[in-house]
Amino acid sequence: MRALFDTYGSTLAKAVLVHTGYVLVSVIFGFLLGLALGILLSRLSRRVSSIVMPVLSVFQTIPGLVFIGLLFMALGMVPATVIVSLSIYAMFPVLKNTYTGILGVEQKYIEAAKGCGMSRFQILARVELPLAMPTIVAGLRMSAVYTVSWTVLAAMIGQGGLGDFVYQGTTSNNNTLILLGAIPAALLAIAIGALIDALQKHVTPRGLRKEAGK
Repeated sequence: MRALFDTYGSTLAKAVLVHTGYVLVSVIFGFLLGLALGILLSRLSRRVSSIVMPVLSVFQTIPGLVFIGLLFMALGMVPATVIVSLSIYAMFPVLKNTYTGILGVEQKYIEAAKGCGMSRFQILARVELPLAMPTIVAGLRMSAVYTVSWTVLAAMIGQGGLGDFVYQGTTSNNNTLILLGAIPAALLAIAIGALIDALQKHVTPRGLRKEAGK
């Protein structure tokens, strides 16, 4: 074990940092973009959203390898290629859950807010988003966990991360290298998922927590 650490320790530590950096930056960008587009889509007519949502679902089914390959041809072998592609993929779960969460807010709360004289923006900020936040954060969790695995593709264009170990291991039939890449990635996904679960409890309004606990 010590010999393994001496051989790969510094390289593995750097790969973990690079992998984590890609995940955090991509998820942040994807979350902000997905939140904004989800809010915008919830404001459009149902006819428009019924067209847009299936189109987005089709884009989401495009394999990550194909998408990152297309961006590689456009942007080249740079970290931006990885971040742009991962951010777009990370956006989809947040966008869908934001749209679903806002539309799922009961009309009685919106009517009560209107009766209090709130503007449309105040209703969104103080009523719809807080009530939809558990659903939105659930989309964020899905996005983050998926992004940890998608980031392995960064190694395909020479941009590092834990995918280096996975691909080197598969090409050389070295199970040790595969595990050195796969285990930290799995632990990272578990850790991020746990942090977002804690965040979800924090952002859930107290009234909804009580209802969930009954």
